[in-house]
Amino acid sequence: MDNIEKYKGMEKILREIEDLKNSETAVIKKIGQVETENMNINADGLEASLNEIYDGAYKNLENIEALHLSFTEKVSDFKEKNKITDDMLLEIREA
Repeated sequence: MDNIEKYKGMEKILREIEDLKNSETAVIKKIGQVETENMNINADGLEASLNEIYDGAYKNLENIEALHLSFTEKVSDFKEKNKITDDMLLEIREA
């Protein structure tokens, strides 16, 4: 695999990590919606369970964000080290 192909694969991974981040954010928002609905009915035990799930989801989001940051730096370093330019990438995308 040449460096440009490897870089393109790394960019794809970054997009997938971003998708993970968006998905986890959606889970956190959904938990908030369920908590709001539960205020109306006050189901026994639901609040404690939701808090536990929220804590796990929030920790996952923090981990995903840290992964995204560190991998973004790795991709940037790879691009710089291998002198991959945006023009090179544009040429390949147009081909």
